[in-house]
Amino acid sequence: MAKVLLVEDDPAVRSVLHKCLSEVYTVRSCRTAPEALRAVLDEPFDVMVLDLSLLDLGGLDVLEILRMYSNIPVVVTARHDEREVVRVLAQGADAYLVSPFSGDLLVAKTTAVLRRAASGAGRMRSDLLRVGGLAVDAAQRRASLDGTDLDLTRKEFDLLEFLASRPGVVVPRSELFKQVWLRTHRGERTVDAHLSWLRRKLGESAARPRYLHTVRHAGIKLEAPEPRA
Repeated sequence: MAKVLLVEDDPAVRSVLHKCLSEVYTVRSCRTAPEALRAVLDEPFDVMVLDLSLLDLGGLDVLEILRMYSNIPVVVTARHDEREVVRVLAQGADAYLVSPFSGDLLVAKTTAVLRRAASGAGRMRSDLLRVGGLAVDAAQRRASLDGTDLDLTRKEFDLLEFLASRPGVVVPRSELFKQVWLRTHRGERTVDAHLSWLRRKLGESAARPRYLHTVRHAGIKLEAPEPRA
C-alpha cells in the first residue's frame, strides 16, 4: 500500500483529509513544515499532499527545500491564483488542487500522480531517448545536450521527456498540460512559461528554434535540427 505524507496545519481540515486518504493509503500527518521535511528524511513516502498556506513556512519554501534532496511527488492544495499555480508547478509540484475540493477528487489526483511516478520508476536504464544531440535518461532523470548535462527543474525534465518520447509529433498545449501536469484546463500559460525556460537552457528561442518548434494553431514538436551543410 502506498504511503502518503499529509501536510496540513488546520486540525479540522487535516482530520478530514487524513480520513479520506486512509481509506486507500497508509497516511502520516504533519502540521508544520519542519516536521514534514524531517519526516521525508526519516522514512520513505510515495507522495506528499502539501497545503500551500502553512503558517510557519509557506508551501513554496517547503518545495524549494524539499527539492534539494528529494524527488517525492507532491500534490499541492491551495486557493486558486493563476500566477501562484505557475510558480508552484515551476518550483517542483506535480499537481495542484484548488480549494474547496472533495475527498474523492483528492484521492483521484493522488492516485494519478502515483501512477505516473510508478510508470517512470519502472522504466529500464536502457530507456534512453535520443533526438539529435539531445539525450534524455528517464531512469536517472538526467538530460544532456551535445554531451553537456542540462540543469533542469522537475517539470522542465518531465516536459522534455514527454516531447522527446514523441520526436516529430506535434502535441497540443492542452495535451502537454494534461499529461505532464495531470490537469485538464487553463494550462496554456503554464506550458508556455516552461517551454520558454526550457528553450533558454537548450540555447535557443521561439524565434530561432533548434529542437522545440511551435506549429501555429496546433502545438509543439521536438525534433532534431537539420544537419549543417
